[in-house]
Amino acid sequence: MILVTGGTGLIGSHLLFRLVKNGKNVKASYRNKDRLQNVLKVFGYYTDNPSELFKKIDWVQADLVDIGSLELLFDGVEYVYHCAAMISFDPSDYPALVKNNSVGTANIVNQCLERRIKKLCYVSSIATIGPSAPGKEANEENEWNDTNISVYGLTKQDAELEVWRGSQEGLSVVIVNPGVVLGPGFWKSGSGSLFTYASKGKKSFIPGGTGFVTISDVASSMVQLMESKIEGERFILVNENLTYQEILQKIAPNLGSKAPIKRIPFWVLECFWRLDWLRSKLFGKSRKLTKSVTKGLYKREIYTSEKIIKALGFKFENLDSAIGFCCSKFKG
Repeated sequence: MILVTGGTGLIGSHLLFRLVKNGKNVKASYRNKDRLQNVLKVFGYYTDNPSELFKKIDWVQADLVDIGSLELLFDGVEYVYHCAAMISFDPSDYPALVKNNSVGTANIVNQCLERRIKKLCYVSSIATIGPSAPGKEANEENEWNDTNISVYGLTKQDAELEVWRGSQEGLSVVIVNPGVVLGPGFWKSGSGSLFTYASKGKKSFIPGGTGFVTISDVASSMVQLMESKIEGERFILVNENLTYQEILQKIAPNLGSKAPIKRIPFWVLECFWRLDWLRSKLFGKSRKLTKSVTKGLYKREIYTSEKIIKALGFKFENLDSAIGFCCSKFKG
């Protein structure tokens, strides 16, 4: 049996669809029962009978920091895709991020070792890829540097260390480091907010850029890596490196909107993060723009996916076509 943690998230739900569609015996974890509707919604993007596939999944409510619930979750499991994570860039959420991402992953690794799981695939992030030298592409071997790294990135790095610790103790592991993952659903958070923003015809865009990857390529590469003999390796997953203006220019026309043309100056962003900090202190609001995130926009990283292309002969899908598909679901 295959276990997918974080089955109600963007990556987890799409991975589940791929697995059950291919006839795999699957178990998945969730924390909030209401979020199960997200999975049905995602399945509905790809099939006319989402409930039939949904019912094939053995759903187990579990908290990754609760060892008792994990013991039940791991019963009968042979392979594990660890997709569950807390995403926040608010420094005040750091203790919760450590608990969910670092400690939670340590618990997953410990269960894998105890149950002698055959293989673990961990979903990390390009936030854990070290910065590149000027004019160079960032790759899996770049040395880690925690300068101007978000609290989310710090805890994902700690989580990776737990996975490598498991590897040293005999666990077969692979790690994927996706860029910004583009896929249908979850329009109010994460990458989905790019589609919501583009739909409003906003005139301004933030500076900088990063690597983008489709949800289909993330799920496909994970399955291929798990079914391969590859272990003890990490792989960057990026279809294209784009500025934020460029990605919005691709999305907006598909939504019948005008793409933004006005770049927000860095000095404005410096003011914004300070005002956002003050707002959080005065009104207890969650941070939307932090100092580390702002500083990270000053240098645009370029990533290479050459390693997975060579290892698997992997072919990334056309990003424009995937964006068009996402936009059709956004409008529909």
